[in-house]
Amino acid sequence: MNPYKVMVVGMGKRGMHHATAFQANPKFKVVGICDIDNARLAAAAPKLGNPQFGTNAAELAASVKPDVFCFCTLPNLRLDMVRIGVEAGAKLIAFEKPVALTTEEGLKVKQLVDKSGVKAVVSHQHRYGEHYRKVAEVIASGALGRVHTVYGTATGWMMHMLSHLIDYMRWYNGDADAQWVMGQAAGRSKLADIHVSPDYVGGFIHFANGVRGVVECGAGAPDVPEVSYWWRKCRIGAQGTDGYAEVLTGGGWRAVTKNGVQSGGGSMNYDLDMPPYIQEMADWLDDDKKLHQCRFESAYKGFEIMMALCRSMALGGQVGLPLTTGMDELAALKAKIPAEKVLFSIPDNAKEYA
Repeated sequence: MNPYKVMVVGMGKRGMHHATAFQANPKFKVVGICDIDNARLAAAAPKLGNPQFGTNAAELAASVKPDVFCFCTLPNLRLDMVRIGVEAGAKLIAFEKPVALTTEEGLKVKQLVDKSGVKAVVSHQHRYGEHYRKVAEVIASGALGRVHTVYGTATGWMMHMLSHLIDYMRWYNGDADAQWVMGQAAGRSKLADIHVSPDYVGGFIHFANGVRGVVECGAGAPDVPEVSYWWRKCRIGAQGTDGYAEVLTGGGWRAVTKNGVQSGGGSMNYDLDMPPYIQEMADWLDDDKKLHQCRFESAYKGFEIMMALCRSMALGGQVGLPLTTGMDELAALKAKIPAEKVLFSIPDNAKEYA
């Protein structure tokens, strides 16, 4: 069987991670790469088997007719890129989180994916890390007893980190659906960032199975002192009647249960996390029953939780799920968040949210 043809848009760090992992897998062949920077394309092409390249994604996609259309672009280009992949006849579209910046856009992306029938994958690839998987194994074993709380914290800001936290919290809670959320926000400096976000967000998630989710993201989020690298100061875990288990993105995992104390290593590593993420695309393309762990259907549920939290931050009160109408949540947040400077949890956060 011939390898699946892949086109990758965006030759920055993440785009090269994807393109390199695709090219290293014998089930795929990179046939097209795209970027608005010609110098990036010229530098990337020899590393990827010298595929066809260009600066116009729609024209290149129409020319190479990829089986897999992958884009790793800025977050304001989601709908247009998904449409290009669909119109090019791609069998699978893979893209970076977040799903979209607002539910106005997110609902349109979902309608396009659902109507076309294309398979879609969103890159929450941290879950392939050995430390993330070990925590999932401990929870699934029943060692925590009845799980009542899942939680996630990250010092990075919302549009970079919150969808990751929610995705893994849902995973550790058996992928249960959420019924409602309530959230709060502070700080305006990152509202001007391309990954538009309040400086600090916190909220509660009520899941259908009765489990409570607690999430904090940004300038006021607690330190993870076991981790030195700022972007990897993330803690995700679960608490139950008989103990807890948690993963630190940059610092391994630990669990305390009736059976004793366990811990182990592990840190975010693209070289280790990307190959299984890519292989699952091949498996899903080969067999419809082998669903990808990062499939759009699951990622969209996490996106709805994030956007519901934004609505609660902007409008107040609880917000029920699922979300059935579109809204520009970012505009509402910009109008609502007060001008007072955010208060920091650790000095390193003050450097990032000046």
